[in-house]
Amino acid sequence: MRSMDRFLLLQIRNADDPMRDQEIGCFARALQCAPAQIAVHDLLAGPPTVAELDAVDVVLLGGSGDYSVAEGGEWLPPALAAMWELYELAKPTFASCWGFQAMAKALGGEVVTDAAHAELGSIEVRLTRAGREDPLFGPLGDHFLAPMGHQDCVVTLPPQAILLASSEKVQNQAFRVKDRPIYGTQFHPELDRTAFIQRIHAYPNYVKSITGDSLEVFEAKVRDTPATDQLLGRFMQLLRQA
Repeated sequence: MRSMDRFLLLQIRNADDPMRDQEIGCFARALQCAPAQIAVHDLLAGPPTVAELDAVDVVLLGGSGDYSVAEGGEWLPPALAAMWELYELAKPTFASCWGFQAMAKALGGEVVTDAAHAELGSIEVRLTRAGREDPLFGPLGDHFLAPMGHQDCVVTLPPQAILLASSEKVQNQAFRVKDRPIYGTQFHPELDRTAFIQRIHAYPNYVKSITGDSLEVFEAKVRDTPATDQLLGRFMQLLRQA
């Protein structure tokens, strides 16, 4: 990435969440930028100002260990207002996992907690026709493995969204917003295998509840996800070409 690229990561994580700093490092690796190029705003303290958004080139949204879009709370309306602001400003944005769900909800979609459709691991994702024709997703091929960990699902996409990918359990795995430089994925393109294993060790209870495996058995099943590793870098390339 160019040294002048400036990113803002909107986090929804507690101060003692061990993945707060890890998440910054994961995005820096995937974007091939220095961690110092990624400013952080805590959505638990309220939405970012327009000045904060204007000061950066791209906004990033990642996961959350303790907060659910479906369950909500006092923090949710201000966070969703921030998502709507990104849409109104047509701010280049990439949202993964919790961020994907929050963006969908903010634009009028529906998010539910559904243990029967929870996914954790290296999950096969297939592109829709729109996904195969999309400049960001098309080069990934018809199907690929993606690092996944969620119990909340987007069951209805907002009207502004175009569905790009689905998995066996979850129809809405990725979308782009019409006429906006905004993409979202239920999976984590910022995570490689090493970072994904770090993440599951931080939240080990999800392994047993979702997969039924012990941590050791599950870890042995986690595979590399080279296709999704390309996404954030190509997202930046496409922004520069626009």
